[in-house]
Amino acid sequence: MNIQKIIKEIEVQAEKENLPIIGPEKGKVLAEMVGKYKPRRILEIGTLVGYSAILMAENLSEGEEIITLEVSRLSFEMAKENIQKAGLENKIKIIFGSALKIIPELDGKFNFVFIDAEKKEYLKYLKAIEPKLSTRAVVVADNVGKFNEKMQDYLDYVRNGGKFKSHTVDFGYDAMEVSEKNTKVVPSGPFLG
Repeated sequence: MNIQKIIKEIEVQAEKENLPIIGPEKGKVLAEMVGKYKPRRILEIGTLVGYSAILMAENLSEGEEIITLEVSRLSFEMAKENIQKAGLENKIKIIFGSALKIIPELDGKFNFVFIDAEKKEYLKYLKAIEPKLSTRAVVVADNVGKFNEKMQDYLDYVRNGGKFKSHTVDFGYDAMEVSEKNTKVVPSGPFLG
């Protein structure tokens, strides 16, 4: 099935069932970031029904992958089905379980992380994945407008901790925080991580 068709179907379902997907406006920006940074490996924390993973996977080249983590069995099954329908099982690996338990067991480095899960846990997720971030990794956190009071510790850490260069993308009704790993020497050339 056509990827765009699946994306539209999920948007309609989300509208009907009030599912908190990232939505078309923020989704477009997320997909553009994947196009801009060209990550080889993406970690997504919070799959829900697979909408954002599918959007990001559309911009990946051969051999690049997304690992996405989901703690709800129902969401995991729905996401699995959507990813299969989109024909993206070769690019998206979905893992069921608690992100804080799974992250330490993941092998290799990640160039790009998208966090859209339990709002109060954002800083815990980031600290768990930090040792596995590549040199020039980018971390994108959703809902920092709507739920900023629940993730103030996370925002303080990425904005003022010295480890990241961070900025907010404001959509009016919500916002995303984009944090680039702070490196003293920025290598030139394509994003290799």
